[in-house]
Amino acid sequence: MEHAFPLGGKELRIGILGMTSGNGHPYSWSAMFNGYTKEYMDACEFPVIPVYLYKQPPHTLGIPGAHITHICCTGFAERDEAEKIARASNIPNVVDRPEDMIGQVDAVICATDRGDEHVERCRPFLEAGLPMFIDKPLVTSEEDLRTFLQWRREGKHFISSSSMRYSKVMETYYRNHYEFGKLRFIIRPMAKYLETYGIHALENVYPMLGKGFRSVQFLGHDTHCTLHIEHESGCTVIVTQDKDLVGTGMIVMGNGGAEVISDGDSYYSFKKQLDLFVHWLRTGEEPFPFGETVELMKLLIAGLRSREEGGRRVTLDEINVEEI
Repeated sequence: MEHAFPLGGKELRIGILGMTSGNGHPYSWSAMFNGYTKEYMDACEFPVIPVYLYKQPPHTLGIPGAHITHICCTGFAERDEAEKIARASNIPNVVDRPEDMIGQVDAVICATDRGDEHVERCRPFLEAGLPMFIDKPLVTSEEDLRTFLQWRREGKHFISSSSMRYSKVMETYYRNHYEFGKLRFIIRPMAKYLETYGIHALENVYPMLGKGFRSVQFLGHDTHCTLHIEHESGCTVIVTQDKDLVGTGMIVMGNGGAEVISDGDSYYSFKKQLDLFVHWLRTGEEPFPFGETVELMKLLIAGLRSREEGGRRVTLDEINVEEI
């Protein structure tokens, strides 16, 4: 089924999919479009979400001409959870099957952070011609990356990113970090697990260095993960990750200076990500080249492969996909 894209200035009806364990994006992202009803948002089981939403003046909520109109929760949560989110984030329609949104919405957000599920979660919508934003990470396997690249070649419309690309503090350094001289060493701690949150660290670092990552080596055990990453510029990146680590901040070192950089404004990062999604829907202008997403997925896949193979250094060239 073919749909006109970009969508232009029309009123946008957007569906949202959820949920996975530990991920409350359908609550917060829907509220950033629709506002919220405090009585029900107070009951959100992710206490950090009301905290950062309530800090924002009401006028900062909403994206002109775009609303979350439909929600469906499958997998970790089902109808009851979708009903709770709908009440909290002012979503008028709850459906039992994701496919029930087709014909009712203009675009879909896949707000789940399990990359190994994204091919099947997104397939009905992409094959129906609906444009999508897909939460990080897009994939965790080479096979699934090939599938998304094939969809891209077929003209399907989708984008994916980590909100950490839009860190309020880091944006300044992405544009200008000459004070560090030649970058030599970056350390980025991150919470939770490599499969779901590793991409936050990787995408937070990526704009500092740009294209040219060469290899990844996993050093760690159990829930503790350290990735040793090499970039063609000569800069080494260390991502250290644990399930209960506080995953904020970055240490940047060059031959001309060094600094510890911190950023705790989750709302800014998420809201900018969603604003740019809507801009893409209206204009077709991608927030950044899709090739960056492909390289980031190769980084993540290489890190997971290195873990599976006892810490072998894995080069990105080994991730055998035919790029666009």
